[in-house]
Amino acid sequence: MLSTDEIKRQVFHLFLGLALAGLYYLDILSPLAMFLGIVCGVLISFISKRMDLPLISTFLDHFERKEVRKKFPGKGMIFYFVGVLLVIQLFEKDIALAAIMILAFGDSVSHVFGAQFGKIRNIISGDKRKLLEGTFAGTIAGALGAAMFVPLPEAIFASFAAMIFEVFKIDFNDKTLDDNIIVPLIAGTVMFLVRMYL
Repeated sequence: MLSTDEIKRQVFHLFLGLALAGLYYLDILSPLAMFLGIVCGVLISFISKRMDLPLISTFLDHFERKEVRKKFPGKGMIFYFVGVLLVIQLFEKDIALAAIMILAFGDSVSHVFGAQFGKIRNIISGDKRKLLEGTFAGTIAGALGAAMFVPLPEAIFASFAAMIFEVFKIDFNDKTLDDNIIVPLIAGTVMFLVRMYL
């Protein structure tokens, strides 16, 4: 079962993705704005580790995992912005929007559904919290979100691939690559390849 705090985090994760996708769709959000947001986020994280900031500290207390709050405040949100910036820069607008929707819906739903209803451990993951039902629910939710911007077959392939890779733990020099980067990049790459070769 998920804690109330974890459910709040996943709901925020979903609505953040919807907000970013909406702003990008309306041409309000630019790559430069995303980059500046990341730079500001890193600076705020650095300061928040050393002292309490009004509003920021309250936000982090409510939405950040305690173990992450001490080491890298705001880590999830910073990497979320990095993942969104990468797909905006690398892919056509419709693919980027679909990848953001897979990040918003697929990643959130897989966590919540898996924790609430999952029983079958995902055999390709070393993490006991990654359950097969969550992966399938995330795939469906991500595909439905992505299908608002790309054809359904592209959305399904991309969402399935992203949710499979979300299960893996990808390490670089003993540091695990954040799934907020992995999910949109895999989704965007798969849609690009499907469009190019199928």
